[in-house]
Amino acid sequence: MENRVKSSPFALPAGSPLTDALLDALAPGGTSALDPSVPSAVWDAALYGPATAILDRPGKDVRARLVKAGWALAGGAPGACPAAITRVIEILHAGSLIVDDVQDGSEKRRGGPALHCMVGIPLAINTGNWMYFWALAELARTELPGAVERALSTLVRCHQGQALDLATRVMDLDMRAVPAVVAATTRLKTGALCRLASELGALAAGAPDWAVTAIGALGEGSGIALQMLDDLGCLIAEDRRPKACEDLALGRPTWAWAWLAEAGDPFAWARACTDQRHLATAADPEAAQLAFAASLGSQVERRGRVAVRETIDAALATVPATRARDAVAADLRAMEAMYG
Repeated sequence: MENRVKSSPFALPAGSPLTDALLDALAPGGTSALDPSVPSAVWDAALYGPATAILDRPGKDVRARLVKAGWALAGGAPGACPAAITRVIEILHAGSLIVDDVQDGSEKRRGGPALHCMVGIPLAINTGNWMYFWALAELARTELPGAVERALSTLVRCHQGQALDLATRVMDLDMRAVPAVVAATTRLKTGALCRLASELGALAAGAPDWAVTAIGALGEGSGIALQMLDDLGCLIAEDRRPKACEDLALGRPTWAWAWLAEAGDPFAWARACTDQRHLATAADPEAAQLAFAASLGSQVERRGRVAVRETIDAALATVPATRARDAVAADLRAMEAMYG
């Protein structure tokens, strides 16, 4: 991949740690070595360029930090958490974001256009799916006992959660069923990958099975809390409401709907469902969506903040109080403050 071409539509070369890992994987002897008979310019357009377009964008690194937290909670030496493990989690997450954006029709990702808006849906889907397999190949190379099996099981659960998210419309459910559906969707789709992150860190540090399970529970609870924060933040922060509008317009099962259902007011529920159904036919759909997001946010904010705090506290309670747990707590509190 040394020969870059000026006609490439991507910013090449990049140079982030994940992009460097990508170059290593695609090189001869790498986990995803390329066929050398194909010109590098062709590979740039087919795989390296699309992958780099996403991997080079900065994210919050929440899942990578959970790997390091799992390592520290299991007694791993400070600063010695294997970088290969954190990379695997970030690659899996990046692949899921690419596919999610296609399925959700999202146009933006991490400050730039979604990948499918750059290269088209077919190539974006292939890139996202390829990242799953690349991550598994990298994980297998670490020879961490049971790690690949855990990752495969996690991918199964994540896709189950995504199936619920894509197929379910909250207004088609009985109000009383909504909280359980939303909780299951989050646990499978978001919680599972965060659990894997913390478990892999603990496994790498040599933790016994009981400790891996407890540390995994901390990771899963943290992931659920972060999804709650994201759902709530998209409603109450004016600059983030356009993101909330995507889910609201489609009636996706978010925590806002779960909290509204938990309030137990059938009239408020019926009004919200009616307002949601009218979004598509509004004279100004964008303005109607933004107004609906603000209204829903005002109705659920107090309940949502309590739920977030309870979920964070429950996650932290799964492991003994140590400096490592305090660091995780500080991370979660910082995220809570970031979302307003």
